Amino acid sequence: SVSPEQQQQQQRPSKKLKTTANNNVPPPLELAPPPVSTVTSTKKEKIIVLLDQATLETVKNRRGLYELLNCDDHRDICKKKLRKDPNAFRPDILHQELLALLDSPLNKAGYLQVYILTNKNVLIEVNPSIRIPRTFKRFAGLMVQLLHKMKIKAGTESTTLLKVIKNPFSQHLPAGTRCYGFSKEGKLYDPYALAKTLLLPNPTEAIVPTCFVIGAMSTGHVTVNDHPYIEQMLSVSEYPLSGASAISRIMTGIEHHWGIV
Repeated sequence: SVSPEQQQQQQRPSKKLKTTANNNVPPPLELAPPPVSTVTSTKKEKIIVLLDQATLETVKNRRGLYELLNCDDHRDICKKKLRKDPNAFRPDILHQELLALLDSPLNKAGYLQVYILTNKNVLIEVNPSIRIPRTFKRFAGLMVQLLHKMKIKAGTESTTLLKVIKNPFSQHLPAGTRCYGFSKEGKLYDPYALAKTLLLPNPTEAIVPTCFVIGAMSTGHVTVNDHPYIEQMLSVSEYPLSGASAISRIMTGIEHHWGIV
């Protein structure tokens, strides 16, 4: 039998630490886990990617707050005030492409460096360690903050995750970099054959850096006229692909070629 004192002890609630909602709020941005690579050499030749013609513009709403201009929320402003096609303002394309690049095993292994060039000729450097917000609403707020403050730092550290840098883009490329643009009109390659053709089997032995210019716009494509340093236009499918889909094919080919799983 159980005594009355033992019954009271069993019914008595256990003491727990009090937590507030504020203690559980994550920082505005956080660093991704450090890159993990099976390569022992400290020298890594990164693949440079430029996301070209991204539509990043801010607009003031009725409450006096700035928002990222997009076709869903600002259709009337695009038509009446800007007198432009609302479908041209697609910052969600850049969001999808950044997720495809920064979530790739190639980036997690430390072999990727990403830049963004907007339709307003604003050049942005992306820290490979950044963890891009998963929802577009949070991503849009981040881009507005970047365009106004010119840089974004990690919430808990002094590390700069995004920053606006000086043009032209070519001055940020290492000497001897070979640049290739991607478009449906380019020379067709299988993703695996493309990586085998352009890159050495061992990334630590790469002497000449490689740069890929990929469009982040809703219509049109990358051209040599906009980027005279492009040697050749390439394609990874005979069908029109979204930017994120094309990036996934390119990354998969390189990862297979370099043995990154």
